[in-house]
Amino acid sequence: MKIREASAPTLLASAALLVFLSGCASSYFRDAGAPPLPPPRYSLADLPQPEYWTGIVFNGAKVGFSHSRVTRAAQQGLYELHGEAVIRFRLLGLEKRVQMRSLDTVDGSAKLVRFDYHYVLDESEQRVTGEVRDGRLGYQVATAQRPPERKEERLSEPLYPSGALGVLPVVRGLRVGSEFRWLVFNGETQSLDRALQRIEAYEASDLFEGEAFKVQTDMLGLRSTAWIDARGRPVFELGLNGVMISALEDEQTAKGYLASAALNKDDVLVQWSLVKSPLPLSDPREARFLRVSLNRSPLSDERQRCRSTAADVICEIDATRAAALSAGSADTDLRPSATVQSHDPMIRSLARTITAGSATDSDKIGAVLAWLEKNIRKEAVDTFSALDVLEAKRGECQGHSYLYAALMRALGVPTRVVNGLVYSAEHGGFRHSTRRRPMRLTSRWCAARASRSSFRSWTGWATRASKCSKRAKFASERFLLPCAGWPTYRAGAQYL
Repeated sequence: MKIREASAPTLLASAALLVFLSGCASSYFRDAGAPPLPPPRYSLADLPQPEYWTGIVFNGAKVGFSHSRVTRAAQQGLYELHGEAVIRFRLLGLEKRVQMRSLDTVDGSAKLVRFDYHYVLDESEQRVTGEVRDGRLGYQVATAQRPPERKEERLSEPLYPSGALGVLPVVRGLRVGSEFRWLVFNGETQSLDRALQRIEAYEASDLFEGEAFKVQTDMLGLRSTAWIDARGRPVFELGLNGVMISALEDEQTAKGYLASAALNKDDVLVQWSLVKSPLPLSDPREARFLRVSLNRSPLSDERQRCRSTAADVICEIDATRAAALSAGSADTDLRPSATVQSHDPMIRSLARTITAGSATDSDKIGAVLAWLEKNIRKEAVDTFSALDVLEAKRGECQGHSYLYAALMRALGVPTRVVNGLVYSAEHGGFRHSTRRRPMRLTSRWCAARASRSSFRSWTGWATRASKCSKRAKFASERFLLPCAGWPTYRAGAQYL
């Protein structure tokens, strides 16, 4: 069966249609009748088309491409999964660049043997390499021109690379109703994650030619849906509730459009993340209550209450509600992470130098904030971690938060990164920052100043201390509201 590869105009038209109709995208896929028997199944050695290109559209704008290729490895019985993705877009007039290259060496069932990943965010680079041996995952992370950091995880079951999720259903067999659970290594987050895949249906659509198996993947609280044809190719894919779309393209179209994508003047992230308010807020700093309509349910906690209605999900966030101590422990808020390297010798030494002579936690908070204000420039440049920010001496709001949290944890002061909403009069609504983990403020936490850049969204930090310094007071502390999960905002907000 011949499958049409989408041209750039076709892909953009499909993207515009789905984004315009938002939650109604499911109506554009229909039952294709009985699937082929026996169910299509291929080994990595005999994939009908082991290489393909896809175009990537975000919120209706073409932003880049991806390239996947499966080859035999030099070592007998092993295979190499090559992956590449390049995304370029504009954000508030600035060009942003994301690039990823991956090489996974796997066995015949796609179990991970070794890997080599290279990531680029604007001007920051990171490399993650490692292998699985004797029931252990060993890997190292090199970033900010620092010596590689070595890590190890004990494994109790087979491990698969996240880059294999596209071929695993094909290797196991495309049978409607089949469900798979994988333990996956995610190089972007440097973590072991659980992925659930289910082959839900056999469908046809005007968005691609022929029939394909609908495969739903859930991982890290996010859901994506791919339609895989009988040859094992992902002919169409939806992510972020249709905001992210990819479809097959030829190499020339995929690469050639990247140049014009970089010239795209649309601020696609601003358009996507903006929560429009029906009326302008005359004094947003005094706002204490927010009600917003979502198309998927985030988490509820002490301040954020969500309930489902017939049409959507209504969330209410009350900044005046007394919050009990949130889940977690002081140990968790002192622990280093891939983005907050509080154990690094350079971070620890700098933290001691900055706070020399500071007797109390409150004094340390003030000293660290003053040092950041003086030494780290506020620029809309994405970074991987606290070390990246320290090396470059610049970063956006999230980068400032990473470095602040690393310095405070190095001093033994429990600190967590906090994300939320900020009102922008310029855009007539709220912007939100989309981090994976919900972070909450409580009455026992000091809200240090959020670092607000030209993004109009913010990422701040909260430090646990018995008393907050004056410097740590934030003018809008009443409106430091939690934004839990990964909601996609569809409708306008109502403010009471």
